[in-house]
Amino acid sequence: MKYLTIVSVACLIFAIACKDNKSSESKKEMDITPPKADKIAKNLEMHGDVRTDEYYWLNEKENPEVIDYLERENDYYDKVTAHTKEFKKNLFEEMKSRIKEDDASVPYFYNGYYYITRYETGKDYPIYSRKKGSLDAEEEVMFNVNKMAEGHSYYRLNGINVSPDNKWVAFGVDTVSRRKYTIHIKNLETDEIIKENIPLTTGGSTWANDSETLFYTKKDETTLRSNRIFRHKRGTKASADKLIYTEEDETFGTYVYKTKSEEWLVIGSYSTLTSEFQILKADDPEGNFKVFQPRTRGLEYNISHFGDHFYVVTNLDNATNFKLMKTPETKTGLDNWEEVIPHRENVFLEDIDIFKEYLVISERDNGLNKIHIKRWDGTQDYYLPFQSETYTASTTNNIAFDTKILRYAYNSLATPASIIDFNMETKEKVVMKQVEVLGGTFDSGNYEEKRVWATAADGTKIPVSMIYRKGIEMDGSNPLLQYGYGSYGATIDPYFSSVRLSLLDRGFIFAIAHVRGGQYLGRQWYENGKLLTKKNTFTDFIDVSKFLIAEGYTSPEHLYASGGSAGGLLMGAVVNMAPELYNGVVASVPFVDVVTTMLDDSIPLTTGEYDEWGNPNEKEYYNYMKSYSPYDNVKALNYPNMFITTGYHDSQVQYFEPAKWVARMRDKKTGDNLILFHTNMEAGHGGASGRFEALKEVAMDYAFLLDLEGKTE
Repeated sequence: MKYLTIVSVACLIFAIACKDNKSSESKKEMDITPPKADKIAKNLEMHGDVRTDEYYWLNEKENPEVIDYLERENDYYDKVTAHTKEFKKNLFEEMKSRIKEDDASVPYFYNGYYYITRYETGKDYPIYSRKKGSLDAEEEVMFNVNKMAEGHSYYRLNGINVSPDNKWVAFGVDTVSRRKYTIHIKNLETDEIIKENIPLTTGGSTWANDSETLFYTKKDETTLRSNRIFRHKRGTKASADKLIYTEEDETFGTYVYKTKSEEWLVIGSYSTLTSEFQILKADDPEGNFKVFQPRTRGLEYNISHFGDHFYVVTNLDNATNFKLMKTPETKTGLDNWEEVIPHRENVFLEDIDIFKEYLVISERDNGLNKIHIKRWDGTQDYYLPFQSETYTASTTNNIAFDTKILRYAYNSLATPASIIDFNMETKEKVVMKQVEVLGGTFDSGNYEEKRVWATAADGTKIPVSMIYRKGIEMDGSNPLLQYGYGSYGATIDPYFSSVRLSLLDRGFIFAIAHVRGGQYLGRQWYENGKLLTKKNTFTDFIDVSKFLIAEGYTSPEHLYASGGSAGGLLMGAVVNMAPELYNGVVASVPFVDVVTTMLDDSIPLTTGEYDEWGNPNEKEYYNYMKSYSPYDNVKALNYPNMFITTGYHDSQVQYFEPAKWVARMRDKKTGDNLILFHTNMEAGHGGASGRFEALKEVAMDYAFLLDLEGKTE
């Protein structure tokens, strides 16, 4: 074991004993040995099956003994990693030094104003501003979040929404990291925030065209499900707001927005497999929304408005990779839908952007992003050219409707992100900005990036995107960090990270395993990694690891794995199934107590997850979940060295899931590898809110990995 040997533990105990002879024997032992959570057996019965959860009591969030346990874990982490304290600080400064502190976004123009987000040197939070008509105009600061965040250990502002008359802005604030935002309204002419506020929302909102009426989404207090749409009149109390819609189906959430054409207000209802929309003219906020197309289980669709038609991206009629259809705005039922772009077996239609003269289609072909541009009159039809196999390209802030300029983002594993303005008529492009990597040492030519294909046990080819310093020998001695997610159809595209250079420049290879459960290779790639095929996600990741070892990229002594949230579930399943493959694992805010959580519909977001994982109230799904749930499958194994993190206020994966998991692994594991657990007592699922504070959490992860490799400088 490289991270901390039994000898070094003994030395540490001896050193502390010498330092403080007055400490009691029990105190010394408590400080140095891993914390031990009390066992209080609770039997959980379902379908005639009894599971005993000896750490169930850790879900009592306000229990002083729970807080004490979490703090003892943090104390244990601090003491065991004390020798890396300076290294973590240096890593943080190193990563921070590559980032331009006084940075600004590329301005975008909307409704008479240029909007800009910028940062100032030494400040953690953004400043949101605008300039009227010209970039040479005087700056109007809408929000200086640095000032707003003063006195708060956590502060998040989202949902900035300026009224059509440019006089008012609605915004959401969360100071707990529970994703329960309070909406406020600010007068942009007087710079005053009016007294009215709206609690327990998603933070987002939508103005009707009268600039007086605001629509927003409320959350359920207990489950945090977004379940109600309200209409608010500026200048009135939130208690007088009109309830417009309630989403009664507990497996659905709801939201509200305005179409890019600014002609329609839209209420969306969503679940994993099904969608439904309601529409109302934005000039008639007092009117009644009408259903666009009633929900039908398994029918997914999204709508965009152009001219006198709606354009519909949908999986209608088994269009697994989706197709594009259109329908008159007066006849929106699916019987009126006409095909514009047919379904294609090998091309996944992800999204569209509509302009006055152009239609832009975002596609994915063999895992690679494609941007397809078509002129409405048929005179132009082409793709933007991309050459690499390890890039990410996507359309970005294209708010303006009557323009020939398409704005898109491009980066690769070795190429910093760029924002590009592309003239769709002339095909000329202007790089508006490329992220600077400060320090003067970065050169993309020093790195090799490529895509390789591993073969899964069932013969499926699994794509892997990789990057490493040129010139390293593939002799099995290289440390390699393998990252994965593989749930909800979320695709982890290859992306540049200046932070990651701290690993690459110390000899690490970085690899993204594009496992089933994402949509890297189309919709079927997702379907084959969910519900009763979920284990494909885990076995794919393991088979990628075996491939990387067999090809000499690394070895079990130098292979590391990382994943967060549902990717943390992946980590938990993998270490139960193949612990011998990894020297270390980082699991961030991991979803590991699958069965218990999915049986508890009072836990935030649970009911909306049934189409992803299955409903364990049905025996078939219960048995399948139980067969892979990391917490339920902890056993006497020699687990790798592990570093597990959580947030005390996490609303997506409750802190007690990893807390219980750590306690059970510590109790059952064999061998002397370390299990370290750290709780951010002031944050939630997304970690710290400050721009640079978040880097301190990355530094903790990297220090853990590098220390296992004997690298502490």
